[in-house]
Amino acid sequence: MRKVIVTGGAGFIGSALVRHLVSETTADIVVIDRLSYAASRATLIPLEATGRARLIVEDIRNAAAMTAIIAQERPDHVFHLAAETHVDRSISGPADFLETNVTGTFNLLQAARAYWNALSGAERAAFRFVHVSTDEVYGSLGAEGQFNEATPYDPSSPYSASKAASDHFAKAWHRTYGLPVIISNCSNNYGPYQFPEKLIPLVTLNALDGKPLPVFGKGDNVRDWLMVDDHARALVRIAAAGRLGETYVVGGRNERTNLQVVETICDVLDRLVPAPAPRRGLITFVPDRPGHDFRYAIDAARLETELGWKAKETFETGLEKTIRWYLDNQDWWQPLRRHVYAGERLGLEEPTAT
Repeated sequence: MRKVIVTGGAGFIGSALVRHLVSETTADIVVIDRLSYAASRATLIPLEATGRARLIVEDIRNAAAMTAIIAQERPDHVFHLAAETHVDRSISGPADFLETNVTGTFNLLQAARAYWNALSGAERAAFRFVHVSTDEVYGSLGAEGQFNEATPYDPSSPYSASKAASDHFAKAWHRTYGLPVIISNCSNNYGPYQFPEKLIPLVTLNALDGKPLPVFGKGDNVRDWLMVDDHARALVRIAAAGRLGETYVVGGRNERTNLQVVETICDVLDRLVPAPAPRRGLITFVPDRPGHDFRYAIDAARLETELGWKAKETFETGLEKTIRWYLDNQDWWQPLRRHVYAGERLGLEEPTAT
């Protein structure tokens, strides 16, 4: 692996992948990112200082730019992570999710196909397009069962519908054009550098500020939690050894209800940064999100048995590392809380004009 492109590499999962590539491989990394609200230029600066990572500020919705960049950079692998990802934002603003997640993915597939068609020999055989997606495309589970690679698609939100569409485009480009595509669908990620609109950083920072900790409905919705560094390792392994045209689901085998997650954050913070009263008292139940899937769970057996990957972090070890990172890196998140997102509720449908 000589050179890779990472779209969305200034975002949460993308930057974790770039860090892993810098520390564990010899590849040069080209990041394509439009630096939207959820991206962080500061996250990439120490990686660029190594001389191994370079940022191109561009939008995957710009088809001509994607074609030119991929042709010029001549990557061995493209890891496609650029996406609008927040379910609540998709409810109030679905158009951005269609344009970025569907049209943007189409542009990249076309650009990669044009580049790959011009390759020959070892370069052509080595090329991979890894399309990174979510378990939310599978819809909602009941109390039993797990998602696997054969689970039918049943998306519930504008976000998951847009990712489902992009998955289908990626697989179709393999079946129709032969493009060497591999798809991954991951469970809920957490870890350092996550934008504070997502559950774990939002609750952590609100709890530190003594603000209410919003929990949708009764807090009994279940998610499988995956440490972002474990996810980065999985993506590199999938690119190296995954079967072309196939899907690999990636999960941490760490199911928790949302209420359990919030309570655990409170307990860890009470131990690390004692407060006058237990922080569980800040928990506030709020009206549920529209179309809120009840449960997600991943059976990652294919990834574990075929490719030899397994999550290293338990939820307890990963969560404490994450909370300690936020405590130690206030310079990273405080400007975001002051100027970009202060913790207000998202995902409330805007009233229709009459």
